[in-house]
Amino acid sequence: MTAVLMSWNMAAQKLNPNYLAYIEQWKAIALQNQAEYGIPASIIMAQALLESSAGSSELAVNANNHFGIKCTNEWLGGVYYHDDDSKGECFRQYGDAAESFKDHALFLQRPRYATCFEIAIEDYEGWAHRLKACGYATDKNYAPKLIKLIEDYQLYDLEGQKTAAEPAKADNRKTGTEPLKGESGKTKATVIHGTAPIAIITHDPEPEYVEPLSARNEKKLFLLQHPSHKCNGVSYVTAREGDTYANIAFRLNVRERSLREWNDALGRDLEVGDRVFMSAKKKRVPQEKSIMWVHPGESLWMICQREGIRMAQVQKLNGFAPELRVFRTRQQIYLNKVKEER
Repeated sequence: MTAVLMSWNMAAQKLNPNYLAYIEQWKAIALQNQAEYGIPASIIMAQALLESSAGSSELAVNANNHFGIKCTNEWLGGVYYHDDDSKGECFRQYGDAAESFKDHALFLQRPRYATCFEIAIEDYEGWAHRLKACGYATDKNYAPKLIKLIEDYQLYDLEGQKTAAEPAKADNRKTGTEPLKGESGKTKATVIHGTAPIAIITHDPEPEYVEPLSARNEKKLFLLQHPSHKCNGVSYVTAREGDTYANIAFRLNVRERSLREWNDALGRDLEVGDRVFMSAKKKRVPQEKSIMWVHPGESLWMICQREGIRMAQVQKLNGFAPELRVFRTRQQIYLNKVKEER
């Protein structure tokens, strides 16, 4: 026993302290997701360590994305663009890291990964190879990398690594699995704890696999749902319930920052009824609109969106400070350079 303990202590000294701290921080959520969704905590933690470099990757730091999950057709949350297999790919962005762990568990409930749940929870090697076979990652060494992390950091025993302050749980190691057919006819995994079978998947978030739309068809579908109009020669759509600059940019296949810049909307939330220009607004308006009177309650942004003109141009023409947004009632402003009469 003493020799084994000494061997472990020597091995532990070679382990990455950042990885050990990350495991300590997130192992409780990994175990919780194992209990709720039937995904081995060892696999959850190994994927998080590998995909996020223990929380230090660009995606983890800037998008709270710890599992490298990319945008999909139905994703309506925040997005973050990052070079991966291709340049400027769209990845999901989360409010915090815990949300990323939750979404990872839901993501694996897709029919694409259904066969993973036929494998015993303690069979982390089987899970690693099955995830790769189902197409989770393109790296041909993805499964061996997961297995090495699990074995190096003893992630197969996260339950036993609980701190003394945490309550001990009964030994719930699984003795076998068997696939069952639900009412819908889809396969769902059953974990055998002792002798009592417990269904760990009770519903399918996505009953049928739908082939993702191409960028071109995604844009066509968006414009069918959001008819476009023109203002000052520039096309725009009107925001509907549930729209954000992020999901509109994704569906139009443009960068969110570009879309915001075209609409003078850096730091501004999108509201129902707002115009969203799909390219840069003009620097000038028709000559008959060169001079206008501000209506009560109008802001500079509202005027520029209504007339389809860049806000920086109006500020420059009128000598307005960048922070100026609201005007006096019936104030006169210039939208074009006006020649002075002699």
